[in-house]
Amino acid sequence: MTTVAFIGLGVMGYPMAGYLAKAGHKMRVYNRTASRAEKWLVEYEGECFATPAETAKGAEVVFACVGNDNDLRQVVTGEQGAFATMEEGALFVDHTTASADVARELAEIANEKGIGFLDAPVSGGQAGAENGVLTVMVGGEEADFQRVQPLIDSFARAVTLLGPVGSGQLCKMVNQICIAGVVQGLAEGLHFAKAAGLDGEQVVDVISKGAAQSWQMENRSKTMLAGEYDHGFAVDWMRKDLAIVLQEAQHNGALLPVTALVDQFYSEVQAIGGSRWDTSSLFARLMNVRTFD
Repeated sequence: MTTVAFIGLGVMGYPMAGYLAKAGHKMRVYNRTASRAEKWLVEYEGECFATPAETAKGAEVVFACVGNDNDLRQVVTGEQGAFATMEEGALFVDHTTASADVARELAEIANEKGIGFLDAPVSGGQAGAENGVLTVMVGGEEADFQRVQPLIDSFARAVTLLGPVGSGQLCKMVNQICIAGVVQGLAEGLHFAKAAGLDGEQVVDVISKGAAQSWQMENRSKTMLAGEYDHGFAVDWMRKDLAIVLQEAQHNGALLPVTALVDQFYSEVQAIGGSRWDTSSLFARLMNVRTFD
């Protein structure tokens, strides 16, 4: 049994922390909205605290899963941040999808305090978190990775160390680039099928057995055709991730014309009221431009 702190009990962190509790670890949890932490304690065994610093005190491993770079800095640094009370030899694991720059920044601070640091963003969405089958991309030291892998295995089906700190975030950026292109391609394909007078579900049934098959097609085509987007990964969050991607591309010289275009399309989805819709709502954008009988 490991004493574990978990900071951030959102749609991802809530079930992830739950799997750690079910694995038998001694849990200490924090959420900015206290009622969310209190709800978690009804379902799982553990303690909740008023600040990240209190939560992290005495923990061997501290996990975080928050919104963005600034949220991460707020729960890690300062008098009320996790680093203020973490002991030398403890390990901080960040599951936030953030920039590689903030990962390196915080890792440097952690190193000065004798604290291990891993950036470990996840893929698999809310369903993956709830079912304990996330994919975790990790950057950091091998020894720290080996130490925490058994804990991560409680909520993941795959976890891979990719290189030094920042590598996990860079890999997650690749993940989001690929998703953006695939979702737009699927949206255009279904839009074309509709325009051609074809049965969309029948088309998907046929082409999903060939080279066009994808996770997005398997898991999102039916809801796209039904115009249902009240689930999954929100457009606002995807735009946050794509902003990180495009900023990193400016630094490393990568050419991302399709990603930049899809980001623009998502801004149009936001403009028609789809900020909290699933990312598959790129289809709604096309259908908003033209409707069919």
